[in-house]
Amino acid sequence: MLMPDPHHRDLMLKQELSQQVGGRVELTPAERLLDSLLHQLKVKEMAILPFPPAKHFFKVRHVIQKSPVFKLLQKMPKGKKSQGFSGRSHLSFDKIILYPAGAALHIHSSALVSADWLVLNATYRPNCYICFMREGSVRFIFSAYMPFPRWGCSFWSRLDTLRAGLSDVTAFDNSLMKNFTLFTDDPETAFPTQDAAWKRFEEIFVALSGLVTYAPVFKDYIYQGLKELYDDNIMYLELRVGQSRAYELDGTVHDKAWSLEVYRNITEKFRENHPDFIGSRVIYSIHRSLSVSTVKQVVQEAIEMQRQYPDILAGFDLVGREDTGGSIWYFREALSLPSELKKNLTFFFHAGETDLDGTEVDRNVLDALLFNTSRIGHGFALVHHPLAKELARTRGVAVELCPISNQVLNLVSDLRNHPAGVLMSDGHPIVVSSDDPTLFGTTGLSYDFYEVFVGIGGLSANLGTLKELAMNSIRYSSLSSLLKDKAIMLWEEKWNKFIADNSKS
Repeated sequence: MLMPDPHHRDLMLKQELSQQVGGRVELTPAERLLDSLLHQLKVKEMAILPFPPAKHFFKVRHVIQKSPVFKLLQKMPKGKKSQGFSGRSHLSFDKIILYPAGAALHIHSSALVSADWLVLNATYRPNCYICFMREGSVRFIFSAYMPFPRWGCSFWSRLDTLRAGLSDVTAFDNSLMKNFTLFTDDPETAFPTQDAAWKRFEEIFVALSGLVTYAPVFKDYIYQGLKELYDDNIMYLELRVGQSRAYELDGTVHDKAWSLEVYRNITEKFRENHPDFIGSRVIYSIHRSLSVSTVKQVVQEAIEMQRQYPDILAGFDLVGREDTGGSIWYFREALSLPSELKKNLTFFFHAGETDLDGTEVDRNVLDALLFNTSRIGHGFALVHHPLAKELARTRGVAVELCPISNQVLNLVSDLRNHPAGVLMSDGHPIVVSSDDPTLFGTTGLSYDFYEVFVGIGGLSANLGTLKELAMNSIRYSSLSSLLKDKAIMLWEEKWNKFIADNSKS
């Protein structure tokens, strides 16, 4: 056999690279300069032992924080002018302009802000009571008087009184923070199985509930969540919002319309202070552990809410663990209601967040497409379904990729083996998001972008990959065409500044 033609080999390599996410993005000379440096940094990064994406995020977060690649993605000098990129590896990374990541399209409302803020701000407010559960968890409630027994709590302590009697308040506050996060130094021991991780995961949401649904906290919590995203250069948010209702100090409980209006009002207030922030919308959600009749009722509410608040409400989703909850097909009667009533309701389904190949749960990715989902949340199992994968690509149904979430919940240990690597190589529409930042010890999207760019994408992922992923987050959002155009223009201005400030020699 004759030796293969090296020119033919080069053509094959170029054709393959052109098919990946970002492979058809034409880079300017300045972009190519920055891309070359990024490649050099990534080569050095891949020589690090342990290589961060190969290890559990909790064990290497401190390593990632020191990474030049991460700092390039994450850090921005507030109020300072960038000194530019020198083209050398010993750069002053504290002067690099932040990579403009675009939009966050998959975050849950109860896990939006840092645990630090929850403890040091929310729990220090007057009339905050705490209950310590037998299994080691906690519950919170704000009340003008001693709360009655509820939620399995027979005794409540007022936090200001409790702290006044402590010798080490800092240690106590640190212990409270542990109730709001899965973060631990030894995750394999703490969460040896998916069941163990999910059990703790769902306990945290219950612990958070009474704290973040208190109306005054709720308003500040949304603003703080937008700020933490904005500080990571996120310009738009789509938030999964559950069925919990906000309450006042006297016990008054607000309806869901009140909460939607708060989301709108707080977003507008935030935009007044940050004019380059595009806005936020919510995706109405219900837990998949509930009955068909309950889900049907909530679907009816969602239809009405989307009619009343089309600017705020983007659509509907089923949330919660797929492996133990009802499948999309199980809820088909409820999910068919909009079509039967000839009403509009956009779906954004969690689907394929499982490794149970061949089960009803695994088939959620197919059923999500049958119900014309606009995006697929997680889509971890999508690569096992070539028909669904091709349908999603043809229809422009993006996968909401949340790599740290998938790793923490034990779907994959080494992120180099994440199935999204196949999707990225194939140019499948993908958006990167962070799912539950509070619980994972992250803020914004930079950590997840790092894992995608360095781990899942490998050396093939380049500046064009980052550019397309950021633009995808706007393209596949629920924004109107007019607002998408505005967002793209604003993002391009940020991108061009990012390139100009970071590619100077």
